[in-house]
Amino acid sequence: MKRAFTIVAVLCFVALAGLSLVWAQHGQHTGGGHDAASQITDQRQFVRFPDELRDHTLANMRDHLLALQEIQEALARGKEDLAGQIAERRLGMSSLSLHGAHEVAQYMPQGMQDAGTDMHRNASRFAVEAQNASVTGDLKPALEALSKVTAACVGCHAGYRLQ
Repeated sequence: MKRAFTIVAVLCFVALAGLSLVWAQHGQHTGGGHDAASQITDQRQFVRFPDELRDHTLANMRDHLLALQEIQEALARGKEDLAGQIAERRLGMSSLSLHGAHEVAQYMPQGMQDAGTDMHRNASRFAVEAQNASVTGDLKPALEALSKVTAACVGCHAGYRLQ
């Protein structure tokens, strides 16, 4: 029972963090979701990407959110191995070429690059911990690793804004 509660609590946190990121991205590109006062206080650094790379990067971030949702669903169903596979394939270090990370990195400030690298490394760590959990039944290390993935996302979105 305690394991189920822990899983539900962490999944709710991750879902809320993901929704916040979606809302923030939606508001910045549609002009909606923000009033004049909140736009004045937005202190995030603007990062200019060429239009095509900006669109590609935003699509990648939406896929990252989808991958997080699929990971949560797999964990909720007791499919830790599947959660690890999704993480590594879509978010982990082995996904860098899929996302064209080398191409977009040249437009990112160092802090944004570091946050992205942290997210990808933590996703690979989560993948290992999820596989371990499928053997041990102990989800705590996997959930801690997953929280570091979303923390990197939240940190990057709190500090940077694509223009």
